[in-house]
Amino acid sequence: MGSRLIQLIQADPALRLAAAIDRADHPRLGEDAGTLAGVGPLGVPLSPALDAAVDVMIDFSLPAGTLSLAETCARLGVPLVVGTTGFVPEQRCALEALAARIPLLISPNLSRAVNLLMRLVSEAARALGDSADVEIVERHHHFKKDAPSGTALRLAEIVGRAIDSDRFVHGRHGQVGERSRGEIGLHALRTGDNPGEHTVIFGLIGECLELSHRALNRDGFALGALDAAKFLAGKPPRLYAMDDLLG
Repeated sequence: MGSRLIQLIQADPALRLAAAIDRADHPRLGEDAGTLAGVGPLGVPLSPALDAAVDVMIDFSLPAGTLSLAETCARLGVPLVVGTTGFVPEQRCALEALAARIPLLISPNLSRAVNLLMRLVSEAARALGDSADVEIVERHHHFKKDAPSGTALRLAEIVGRAIDSDRFVHGRHGQVGERSRGEIGLHALRTGDNPGEHTVIFGLIGECLELSHRALNRDGFALGALDAAKFLAGKPPRLYAMDDLLG
């Protein structure tokens, strides 16, 4: 994601790469980020810390790295877009608390199309209520560390709010008995280099409604992150979501 963001920033005349950050033990620290991303030298070294003036930061990392960067951004007054997933509740609360000091946009998926999927799922869940059996299937590359995906969990939360249920069932195995009303099933698949697929199934008697999104590559996520960065720059401190950008 970092490399693709740099490539797309370089292709956008409204944007300029000002800093590139990675973990402190990264073997390529100090090398030019543009060269590493394949777009030629940009005069921006890969650094372990934010040591340049920036208008907005984008984070795709791991929860601990996000929290460390967020604290730095809060200290410097830098808006932050977060696409990282896998936060435990305590980490999420600590991150969201920083929105009192900086503009902070957090989303488990920054794709415009995925966020439209979330709206459609909410509408379908409200219309069908708990008369439908709702199952959410997500598929990602085998390197992904958290399961189910943050997007799948957000979709389950959206359905849960609509049907007043928090009974999430993560896969099924053995003699589990008849499916109970109001269950929301989640199933995580990990295969090859799949960048991400999500399907929400509303199963009814005699018919079925499926709403799906399939990422063909990572550009949808990266372009959404850049749109979010443009939106967030100059905004007042508070917690934002992709719905604020989409209107």
